[in-house]
This record gives sequence, C-alpha cells and structure tokens, in this order.
Amino acid sequence: MANQTRSSVNEFVLLGFPGLGEKFFLVVSITIFFLYNVSLFANGIVLVLIIMRHHLHLPMYLILANLAFSDLLFDTLTLPKIIAKYWFGDGSLSFSFCFIQMFFVHFLATLDSLIIMLMAIDRYVAICKPLRYHTIISNRLVIILCLLFWLFAAIIGLVITTLGLWLPYCGPNRIKSCFCSLTPVAVLSCADSGWARRSGFVIALFAHVSPLSFIVFSYIIVLARMRSMWRSENMQKAFYTCITHWFVIGLYFIPRLAVYTYNQVQLIPNADLNVLLICLYTFAPHFTSPIIFCLRTEEIKKTLRVVLSRMTTKEY
Repeated sequence: MANQTRSSVNEFVLLGFPGLGEKFFLVVSITIFFLYNVSLFANGIVLVLIIMRHHLHLPMYLILANLAFSDLLFDTLTLPKIIAKYWFGDGSLSFSFCFIQMFFVHFLATLDSLIIMLMAIDRYVAICKPLRYHTIISNRLVIILCLLFWLFAAIIGLVITTLGLWLPYCGPNRIKSCFCSLTPVAVLSCADSGWARRSGFVIALFAHVSPLSFIVFSYIIVLARMRSMWRSENMQKAFYTCITHWFVIGLYFIPRLAVYTYNQVQLIPNADLNVLLICLYTFAPHFTSPIIFCLRTEEIKKTLRVVLSRMTTKEY
C-alpha cells in the first residue's frame, strides 16, 4: 500500500461492539457463527441449484444467482474475522488486508443494491407487461447487465477505498465496527479525514439511493397495476410475493440510510447502536433473501425436492 510510507500503523484491530461486556462474547460469537452458516447454506443451495439445473436458467434465477454469490463472497470475507475476535480474542487485521476488505465491502454492498434494483425491474415487467416479458427480459440482457453492474460496483469500491488509502495512519488503530469500511477507518487517521468521509458519503449515497429510487418507482407502478386487477388470482399471489420482497428491501435500505445520516449528523453518538444497524442491514438480508426470494419459490422448492429425493434413493 502506497500510503504505508506515511503511516506507522501496521495493523488494525476490530472492536465489534465497543461497549459489549466480555461475558457476552461467547453468545455473540455463537450467534454470528450460526447466522454465517445459515447464510452459507441457504445461498449455497440456491447457487448450486441454479447453476446445475438447466430449467432454472431463466432471467429471474440468473439475477438471484448473482445476488447469492455476492452475499456468499461478502460474508466469507468479513464474518470469520469478527467470529474469531469474539471467540478467540483475535480481532487484528493487517494494514493491507483491512483495505482489501474495505474494497470488497463497498464493492459488494453497491452490487447488492444494483442487483436488487434489477430484480425489481424484472418483477415490474413480469407483472405490468406479462405478454411482452420474454421479448423485453432475456438471459442475454440479464447477463450483460449483471456484468456491467459488477464492473460499476468494483469502480465504486475502488474509489471509496482510495479515499481511505490517501489518509495517513499513525496513532489509534482500534476500529469500532465488525469489518473495515471507510468511515470507521478514516476517523483513525492522524490527518483531517472530514473531506474523505464526506466524499465517501456522497458516493455511497448515490450508489444506493439511485437504485432505491428505481425500486420505489417500479413498485408504485406495480401496486397501481395490482389494484386495478385485484380480483385476479395471479395478481393476489403476486401481491403477497411482493410483500416479502419489500421486507428484504426495507431491511437492506432503511437501516443503511439511517447509518449514513447518523454518521454525518451524529445526534446520538452511540457506537454500539451504529454497529448494530450496520450488522442489521449488512448481514440480515444475506440469510433472509435466499429464503424469501428463492427457497419459497415453487420452482426452486420443486427442484430441491427432486434433488433430495434422488440423493435419498441413491443412499438406499
């Protein structure tokens, strides 16, 4: 890292929840370990089923596969270290790995927003223009858009990480968070980091609010469409499906925007509340989205039953 010549800090230490007593460490580590395994298991099942089963190679499932892979990657790069911090007391990260983690945190968080936006657009076309769905949404289009989103999100992650790398670090190295991200790391700088945190805030706000505006707009139109055709059984099913989608979307965006605003205004400076909200919008959607978006989908459930049935038959 180029700015290590200006920094005397060789490693950072994750504090997780700064005000948490040691008697709660084991409970927290077991809880995080359990949620990590649920996320790995649920997202892994979804990803393997979509890859291995040709009849699931449809636009909606390709979108879900990208979301599952992104969440798997995010959790694997962040959760093991915070589990080790609470389980074994090992919360240290090397200077380089902290900024590598920071890149992936902002990269994959931006990617999730874009993928969820694409999912909302897919539902909008499926509900509002069902007869034209296959002419508008194709596998080729989804693959191209997903590749562009991965590239764009990587650029956002690189820009935000560069803002942190430009700062010198020569004093405190204890990060009040569960992983390295720009704001909790930048406040440790021995130079004025206000410009970096404000710039990161503006970039992150653009990266998340822009997709959110498309999501809200598309679902407003979807709701209007459902209202006009409420007596249709298909529309009622679509409405109940959308409710579960809105739960995940709200869980992902509302605490995130609250934290972004809180970090700028800091009306109630509570580090533990800040970390709790970060964990809520970061990790909770990772184990709820595969269950809500995929494992409750009839086609996925049917495919999973067939696979489990074949596996059971082979055993006997």
